[in-house]
Amino acid sequence: MASRSLLIGIDSGTQSTKALVVDARSGKVCGSGSASYGLIAGLPAGAKEQDPETWRAALVKSVKLALKEAKATAGEVVAISVSGQQHGFVPMDKSGAVIRPAKLWCDTTTTAECAEITQALGGAKGAIRAVGNAVLPGFTAPKILWLRKNEPENYARLATVLLPHDYLNWWLTGGMFMEFGDASGSALMDVRKRRWSEAAIQAIDPELSGKLPTLSSSDQPAGQLRAEAAKALGLNAGVLVAAGGGDNMMGAIGTGNTRQGVVTASFGTSGTIYACSERPVVDPAGEIAAFCDSTNRWLPLLCTMNVTVATEMVRKDFDLDHAAFEKAAAKAPAGSDGLVLLPYLEGERTPNLPDGTGVFLGVRPATFDAPHFARATMEGVTMGMNYGLRRLAELGVSAKQVRATGGGAKSKLWRQIMADVFQAEVVTLEVSEGAAYGAALQALWCWRRQKGETVGIEDVTDAFVKVNRAETAQPNDKAVEVYRKLQTLQDQASRALRPTFSAHRSLVTG
Repeated sequence: MASRSLLIGIDSGTQSTKALVVDARSGKVCGSGSASYGLIAGLPAGAKEQDPETWRAALVKSVKLALKEAKATAGEVVAISVSGQQHGFVPMDKSGAVIRPAKLWCDTTTTAECAEITQALGGAKGAIRAVGNAVLPGFTAPKILWLRKNEPENYARLATVLLPHDYLNWWLTGGMFMEFGDASGSALMDVRKRRWSEAAIQAIDPELSGKLPTLSSSDQPAGQLRAEAAKALGLNAGVLVAAGGGDNMMGAIGTGNTRQGVVTASFGTSGTIYACSERPVVDPAGEIAAFCDSTNRWLPLLCTMNVTVATEMVRKDFDLDHAAFEKAAAKAPAGSDGLVLLPYLEGERTPNLPDGTGVFLGVRPATFDAPHFARATMEGVTMGMNYGLRRLAELGVSAKQVRATGGGAKSKLWRQIMADVFQAEVVTLEVSEGAAYGAALQALWCWRRQKGETVGIEDVTDAFVKVNRAETAQPNDKAVEVYRKLQTLQDQASRALRPTFSAHRSLVTG
């Protein structure tokens, strides 16, 4: 058998790291591996942290497992790329040591710092002028100010700010830099011009500019695999390491979302919808995140916090397994006979309702059963995501096709609900690990360009990202009309109840 050229795509997430070994000629996944981990326990309320060493160890374990399954030799691997959870803050000292555990995207302890930075930038509109985004607790900038205010002795040691995937790139190559896509989620970069925002830096610390790494184009390599990392992975030193990027940016590549008109919707615990754009898409209201992608373009993105968290709650409450849950939901008609869910179970990000709660409207004897609650929950979270999809359309980003990923996309009924609510064709993909596969395809793109080929990322994704045609759902005109009316009802109920959410939170918390 002729020697293969293999790529390694790595997805370092909040709960696990996954690695895929992919054949550079066929795009076939030859091997996979994963390693799980958790958050640091015993932290104050809202604090979510991990030791970056956990990611490094999981990367080594998952890559070795994937290489073993692929029966790969060290000489066959030609390029590596890393996808990482966005927004985390990895503080490094001048010797290259991690100063303290990383604060993650889901850490909510920086509300005061967000307000302080926003005020320094001239309010919400000033923040959007400076960086293109509102300053939110999930982003990196307020975490840096938090460190300065709460741990001044650690801040005094700060030499370089890295994001999670940057840290892994540093371990792999010894180099420190940020590519445009992941950096755009820091609230430190002007996404329109793809350069650090002096105004945002001044709002935190005038000396911070010397602690931010160089920004780099997404098609440029991070470097080459250094000897120590190569030994740990069982690979040869000198293997090309591509720029990598944030998990949403790599997910876009892995789902073939590299042209305008394609939209990716991820139905996991939370939900994300994003699209490729040839121009920056900045939302004056700050509801849509104005990110760059990891192909030197832009990736307007919305995030909702409650998707399968809602369906799982209802499923468990009715004591159903996943198959029984879908079977029950199929017994109720489109629209669930008027039972509507406001899916703000854990607060909400889009729309921005941190004090929001879940609300079922239309509970009556005829709808008080498992089929209606199951279907209404699927419908409610999908319409919640459609709030953002419609906002994208208002900003000029329309969907001809929605590529669905995540646990929710495995349900045939749910895919049909998506098609009817979104009023678009909904498809799934043959390779479901979008971020890890996207990293492998970015590695291929970088490797081929380094060999002197003139190749666009869309050439790579067109060749290798395959739609699973057996799972395609088309909108049903009758159901579309039902959901159009139901969407209006959900919107009206949401607006009417927003003033009461904070009062309810005060009542509950005393």
